Amino acid sequence: MLTGPQKRFLRKEAHGLHPIFQVGKGGVNPNMVSQISDALLARELLKVSVLQNCEVPKEEVAEMLSERTGSELVQLIGRTIILYKESRKNKQIELP
Repeated sequence: MLTGPQKRFLRKEAHGLHPIFQVGKGGVNPNMVSQISDALLARELLKVSVLQNCEVPKEEVAEMLSERTGSELVQLIGRTIILYKESRKNKQIELP
């Protein structure tokens, strides 16, 4: 579980990132979850964009992705989800 200062730090780090995944009409599927998990292992911090044609509410999408990838939900702002998962092998981000 992330503390307030840690979330603020991660939001600052994610500011310059662009979303690398998009959730559309098909919603969250197992293939997408495995790709996001792999990306989290490589990057630790990433953004996911929820498209307007997504039939599932963005809050549910954020919760599903967080649960299924084993990551922490840093922030849901607008239609952008910020996820963080500490990497054991490729640690790049030192939390305060």
